[in-house]
Amino acid sequence: MKWIKKNIVVLLLLAWAAGMSGAKAQSLIEVRIDSAAILIGEQTKLHLTVTTPKDHPVQILIPADTLMRGVEILDASKSDSSLIENDRLVIKQDLLITSFDSALYLLPPLKVVDGTDTVASNQVALKVSTVPVNADKPEEFNDIKNVWKPPFVWADYYPIIYGVLLGLFLLCALLYILKRLRNHKSLLPFAAPEEPKLPPYEQAIKELDEIKTRKLWQQGLNKEYYTALTETLRRYIVERFGVNAMEMTSGEILDTLQGKEEVHPVFDKLKQILSLSDFVKFAKVHPLPDENDLSISNAYSFVEETKPEETTPEKGTSAQQAAEESNNEAKIEE
Repeated sequence: MKWIKKNIVVLLLLAWAAGMSGAKAQSLIEVRIDSAAILIGEQTKLHLTVTTPKDHPVQILIPADTLMRGVEILDASKSDSSLIENDRLVIKQDLLITSFDSALYLLPPLKVVDGTDTVASNQVALKVSTVPVNADKPEEFNDIKNVWKPPFVWADYYPIIYGVLLGLFLLCALLYILKRLRNHKSLLPFAAPEEPKLPPYEQAIKELDEIKTRKLWQQGLNKEYYTALTETLRRYIVERFGVNAMEMTSGEILDTLQGKEEVHPVFDKLKQILSLSDFVKFAKVHPLPDENDLSISNAYSFVEETKPEETTPEKGTSAQQAAEESNNEAKIEE
């Protein structure tokens, strides 16, 4: 019997210790109110304080917008937590509430979920009163005020002003671009002036010198060499003879120029260049080095022999003009 009593006492002590540890580990929630009496439409704050062990995950249950019928929640602040003695955590949060119905409200308790348990707070009362009105003195009643017109502030119109200015700028820019494109001018108003165009003869000689300097066929670039050579001659023929050589075949160019007297002395040289160029570009023929040298030499000769002659004033004309000028000077002196 003594052994049984001893075991019962031990079990009771263990149960009491477990209950005490569970009580210590349980979260506590407390609610207090700033003002327990307000007028209709006024606001007051509920201060929520949760004390819980540091390692306990807790969840505060706060209604979305209505605390109870007649009492609305306007705003809920962010929770603020701080660590206190005995490894306990204090969580604080404020609720801004109001009411538009006069009555005495017993606010429902707020709750915290602590693991599998739900802990409820204390209850507070809120008295909502109407605005006192003395019905015996109607002269104290005021009519509804007229709508106030807000003062004029430039800052209120900044977005509209900036939007209009930006729209006008974009419209002017678009009209400017369209005008420049319609007139075939550069979009930049201060573009660098174009270099003066060289006469056809000088331009052709310049391009032939560049082809010679590049040494294309020496690098095995026969097709590129003859393409550059014939393109230069075609441009020269367009400028010199007014023939649309850029759109013609080699045979059409030769047929067109065959009837021109100034081309007769170098017609065979031009034919050699165009014929060999067609073989290289279309039949993939690889000319000998002597043939390549002969082609550019014939190109120089064709340009040199067909360049327009420079007009010089005749001697007789110059002498006659000098005589007329001297006679005019003599008449002036008289």
